[in-house]
Amino acid sequence: MTASLPPEVRRLVVATLVNTFGNGVYAAVGALYLTRAAGLSVHEVGLGLTVAGLVGLIASTPLGVVADRLGPNRAYVGFLLLQAVTMTALTQVRSFALFVAVVGVTAIADSGQRGAKGALIAGLVPSDQRVRTRALLRVTTNIGMGVGMALAGIVLAVDQREVYVIALLANAATYLVTAGLVQWGMARVAPVPSAAGPSGMTALKDRPFLAFVALDGLLSMHNAMAQVAIPLWVATATDAPAWLISVLLVVNAASVILLQLRVARGTEHLAGAARAGRRAGLLLALACVVLAVTDVTSGAVTIALLVAAALVHVLGEMLQSAGGWGISFELAPPGGQGQYQGAYSMGTQLGDLIAPAVLTVVAVSWGWPGWLLTATIFLVAGSFIPVAVRRHQQWQSQVPVPA
Repeated sequence: MTASLPPEVRRLVVATLVNTFGNGVYAAVGALYLTRAAGLSVHEVGLGLTVAGLVGLIASTPLGVVADRLGPNRAYVGFLLLQAVTMTALTQVRSFALFVAVVGVTAIADSGQRGAKGALIAGLVPSDQRVRTRALLRVTTNIGMGVGMALAGIVLAVDQREVYVIALLANAATYLVTAGLVQWGMARVAPVPSAAGPSGMTALKDRPFLAFVALDGLLSMHNAMAQVAIPLWVATATDAPAWLISVLLVVNAASVILLQLRVARGTEHLAGAARAGRRAGLLLALACVVLAVTDVTSGAVTIALLVAAALVHVLGEMLQSAGGWGISFELAPPGGQGQYQGAYSMGTQLGDLIAPAVLTVVAVSWGWPGWLLTATIFLVAGSFIPVAVRRHQQWQSQVPVPA
């Protein structure tokens, strides 16, 4: 598949595959390492990750400005190296205070690399190929994460501190390799001098864009819906067998790998991306309605409905991703891709931060009324995305363009 791609995109694909392989290993073993090997309580881990999420959210846009000013190549490499350092430091965590400090710096590095990577794509790839590149990298991410999580099963089976530490150091090594792939052999995207681009905090003054970010963040709650809410719902509120949870997760991952590129077609233009956001909200709402019905069904009917809900959900998920990429690239002013990509990532970070609590309390605990309320949230959020895009175009026409 990579043979027909431009060299820069091929290198990004390889870098992403290496990076997400390590991320997949850590995603599978991180929580157990922290609770079993580092000696932290579940409450401490949850609180620390919440603090880190808030830090990353606040830092996203300023760090995007850093990517614009330094150049996305240099910034991306720098943040990857910082992640290698913090992942290594995590192997020395023995206290809650040190854990919070390490994951706080990790969140800063992660937020920084998101904006820098988005700006790098915008600088290296023609505008009509940016969304396709993002879609390809998402497919690559799913493959890398899947392989990493599968191999992490060996670590979990051994369940020894020394093996957990080796897994964390292996993840740290993947950050170094990824940084090397970006640093050497990849074309440079020039930095944007402060006089040539938008002011440092333009994205945070761009109210229509921030409205889009918030709406997109609500839609991005689909991540926790697939990974947390639906598994809990299957296990606690339906008579479906527990093995169905794995089936639904495989359906999600396989669908993204097979269909994300196709679903992303047409979202490289603003009108198509806005329509994708609206359709994503509709499909995610429909998935919630189908899940609500499983509150009163049983047997094969429940299984069939859960599989149908998973398929509708993943189609909405793919449309949300593609629409968000298209809008975030197209609405960024010249010289502001870094900060706008950083601001765009705030939506996903916000969704990841609030979704577990919202979905478990509302959807899972309240039963079918909770799923219908969640459906309303998705439907309204998707419906207003085209409105935010139109208002942004009016707002942007009033902003002076640097000479």
